[in-house]
Amino acid sequence: MDVERGTTERVLTLLGLLQQRQVWTGPELADRLGVTPRTVRRDVERLRTLGYPVHASQGVGGGYQLGAGQDLPPLLLDDQEAIVTAVSLLVGAGAIASAGDAALRALTKLDRVLPTRLRHEVRALSGSVESFGGGRTPVDPEVLMMLARACRDEVEAGFDYPSGSEVRRRQVEPYRLVASDRRWYLLAYDLDRDDWRSFRVDKMTEVSARTWRFRPRPAPDAATYVQESVASRVYPHQARFLVHASADTVRAQIPASAAVVRPRGNERCEVLSGAENLDAVLMHILLLGHDFEVLDPPELGRRCHALAQRLLSAGATMPDMEDS
Repeated sequence: MDVERGTTERVLTLLGLLQQRQVWTGPELADRLGVTPRTVRRDVERLRTLGYPVHASQGVGGGYQLGAGQDLPPLLLDDQEAIVTAVSLLVGAGAIASAGDAALRALTKLDRVLPTRLRHEVRALSGSVESFGGGRTPVDPEVLMMLARACRDEVEAGFDYPSGSEVRRRQVEPYRLVASDRRWYLLAYDLDRDDWRSFRVDKMTEVSARTWRFRPRPAPDAATYVQESVASRVYPHQARFLVHASADTVRAQIPASAAVVRPRGNERCEVLSGAENLDAVLMHILLLGHDFEVLDPPELGRRCHALAQRLLSAGATMPDMEDS
């Protein structure tokens, strides 16, 4: 067993060396590993068996070189490399809209293997990094990571969350973190309300994860559920329109957090949105500049007629342009 462990450690060390430099000669590697060139050749074959494309070339300037493979094998990071990588991912997940999802997924993978002794350095460094300009509403990276771990490990989570004028404790089964163009949301099963809910991460306080594991339930599509919640369900009024323009055209005009756009053929789409009052959502659709039809609710059709009359009355006193 000691011999096997020694071989494994040596092969991993060899892999780390090959990732550090473009080309190593056989004697250089043998000297660094404290073995013979023959043992280096055997260890290189072991790496190739594991899927690492190690190339060998002869002559001046030749040696062993780690090539790019079709599969992505594990990377070996030293302490400083792991710290810098984790901090960069934390910043990307918490602040950069375009990189947030991928950064958080990568960070949860790195979190599995990051030694405990390095965590305080990651925390200290991430706290010293800030950003400016656009992007999402800032969130605490540690809160984001705690929720990501809870989703990954399927353990219950709790947090204080505003509900009207009160702040209440919520106990949930966390399923997915979802990033919009502006904010981070958590899709979770609310144990007190016995139903699915989405929560804004920036509104959470006193976040904690339990060790109690839960059995995953059949869950709705996280991104779709959160988008519909943000764009429609949180408002007192919801409306559906059939817009005479392609879904791609309308999506370029409306932020994803403001409406759900579903294609209905090549030149039409359905738009689901919400607002504090029906006139507001009607004006937003009108200002897109496309022909449209009201699908729901019936009351919105009556508001169209009322708004049309109001616009006609507003223009009735203007002189006819053809007479001027």
